[in-house]
Amino acid sequence: MSDDLGFGIDIGGTGIKGAPVDLASGELADDRYRVDTPQPSTPAAVAEVVHQVLEKFGWQSAFGCTFPAVVQHGVVRTAANVSREWIDTDIAALLGEASGHDVAAVNDADAAGIAEAHFGAARDKSGLVVVTTLGTGIGSALILDGLLVPNTELGHLVIDGEDAETRASAVARETEDLAWEDWAVRLSRYYSYVESLLWPDLFVVGGGVSKKPDRWLPYVECRTPIVAAQLRNSAGIIGAALVASSHHT
Repeated sequence: MSDDLGFGIDIGGTGIKGAPVDLASGELADDRYRVDTPQPSTPAAVAEVVHQVLEKFGWQSAFGCTFPAVVQHGVVRTAANVSREWIDTDIAALLGEASGHDVAAVNDADAAGIAEAHFGAARDKSGLVVVTTLGTGIGSALILDGLLVPNTELGHLVIDGEDAETRASAVARETEDLAWEDWAVRLSRYYSYVESLLWPDLFVVGGGVSKKPDRWLPYVECRTPIVAAQLRNSAGIIGAALVASSHHT
């Protein structure tokens, strides 16, 4: 395999996606392949799908994978949108055994943050960047001078007596049928609270809403510069491939 080619798999609550990644440009080297996340999403069932994705591309080397949970040194510690069987599972060992290759596992928001820092909206940004992903919940990644501070759970900050993501996630906007401007008021409260704790130099906002920033971004009020993520749905795959390449070198 070329040194400039890596492979990333993005494991989500609804879909498992993978593709080879050009590590020099940060672009996918082929169309991504997606399989519905098995239900129930047990470790054995997910490992089988990951094996399918690798076989689709004939990938025969180390790879990276994201997971929607806290991942400490390859071990899953939480399970919000997947089977609780995952808690305390060594995902790196599990997927390594299923595939026969070395695996680097990383939290999904952390993978997106790494990708944005290398190739996206946070590229060449010094100081502290807070990358958030707005979706079913709120994922977060802290990037300090280009380096990841892993496993922050800023979506679960308690603000005004409530778990932040229950009020400000993209799903909260859809479920409550909020106007974009009204949702932006909640985002303003959230980002203002985070900046009062961390005083970052930049917020980068990812997730599906990053495709249409003109609908909500102009209405978000906070002191810190705030921009939409650039890599969108490819960020997890790209970030996972980058993590695997750094582990493997």
